[in-house]
Amino acid sequence: MSAGRRGAAVVSGRTGKPGDAEEPGRAGKPGGAEEPGRAGKPGGAEEPGGAGKPEAAGEPGGARAMPPSEIADPGLAGAGLARIGWAERSMPVLGLMRSAFEREQPFAGTAVAACLHVTAETAVLVNLLTAGGGRLHLAASNPLSTQDDIAAALAACPGVTVHARSGVDRRTYYQHIHRTLDAAPGLVIDDGCDLVNTLHAERPELLAGVRGGCESTTTGVARLRRMAAEGTLAFPVVAADASRTRRMFDNFYGTGQSVIDGILRATNTLLAGQVVVVAGYGPCGRGIAERVRGLGAQVIVTEVDPVRALAALMQGFRVLPMAQAAPLGQVFITATGSRDVIGPGHMAVMRDGAILANAGHFDVEVDVRGLAELSVAIHPDVRPHADEYLLRDGRRLILLAEGRVVNLVAAEGNPAAVMDLSFAVQALALAWLAGPSQSDEESSLEPGVHEVPAEIDTQIATLALASRGAAIDDLTPAQQEYLESWRQGS
Repeated sequence: MSAGRRGAAVVSGRTGKPGDAEEPGRAGKPGGAEEPGRAGKPGGAEEPGGAGKPEAAGEPGGARAMPPSEIADPGLAGAGLARIGWAERSMPVLGLMRSAFEREQPFAGTAVAACLHVTAETAVLVNLLTAGGGRLHLAASNPLSTQDDIAAALAACPGVTVHARSGVDRRTYYQHIHRTLDAAPGLVIDDGCDLVNTLHAERPELLAGVRGGCESTTTGVARLRRMAAEGTLAFPVVAADASRTRRMFDNFYGTGQSVIDGILRATNTLLAGQVVVVAGYGPCGRGIAERVRGLGAQVIVTEVDPVRALAALMQGFRVLPMAQAAPLGQVFITATGSRDVIGPGHMAVMRDGAILANAGHFDVEVDVRGLAELSVAIHPDVRPHADEYLLRDGRRLILLAEGRVVNLVAAEGNPAAVMDLSFAVQALALAWLAGPSQSDEESSLEPGVHEVPAEIDTQIATLALASRGAAIDDLTPAQQEYLESWRQGS
């Protein structure tokens, strides 16, 4: 199986209220370390060099001995394994890749540090990478999305160390990231850029050993591009989020469905006939807007990009600035990758009972601290993952998932069939980075953000079609000649 690699083959227990970052169980307040572009050490909690890293002797290959996994309950492993097995049924592309990875061992002896949502689908990716010879060290990319039974199941697997528990506070969240970096990784996988950010800001002594990495979110890629522009990104990172298959399948179809799933689980509201405001009309926002309209809602789109705003208008959506949409909406969904998309000025004019949900990676798109300052009382968990804020004039606003990524906190994230393709992109991109050509100084990638090679997208789409019993045509020699020639016309 070819992976398009140069010269190589293949392949909750919430306790803290929003706005109170220091309480145990709170996973970080808006404007804190999770802010896009934030590079400093988290709250001064860890000294340079890491959060209590062990002074253990080195392992073979230069990696340090790792502490045991830090998980909530090893006894949950059985339940986690059952859920992983269920996810595997809907992830045939990763299944087709596994035999090639086992045969070719693209990650043999390599420590891989990963900061990902700890879900059943992620577990299938982790098992694929270990089948390819990797030693996986996994931390959570969002404390509220961690599934403790999955963490327990992975911790029981050979070659895997897990540092993740649901609902940890901000300090512990970064300690877990440091634990994965204690492995002195040769490759990294990130979801939001917190791991790569911490690696550069606090563990620079490890940078020389990292051959490359992979980032899976729009927000994370944006942070990486800023690092590259400043000349601080020390190794090549593949922007998996920007691949054709990922944008089409994961962002549009997956996020479009799973965000609605999270909102419905948290509120049990009827969307038909409601006015839903979708902030951002990128690939995720487009998917959300289409799915909400399909359920009978009246959709308003807000944008800062005139081209995307025009696209929304031509699709039949009403396009308004947030200041004009705020008094009209009944449900608000942010999907921008920016911050303060919904601020106190917007909240001050919203309808009583308006629902606020964030589909972006970080909890800064809705100004949760500003909402708390407008309120005279906060009633947490009026429903699971739904907090009611009582404003001074008696209006109530409902914040879902503490302003965090609603589809992974209030629901289970994108369906396994969607993550099958997304994780295939990451696995093949990582194998490409691990290939022998990346050890050659003349042909290796420069530090910076790199696109997914087109042949990887083609390979994944081909595998996905085959797994679904579909096939496509091949060009005839005459067609190929016609397409490659400029001499043949009418």
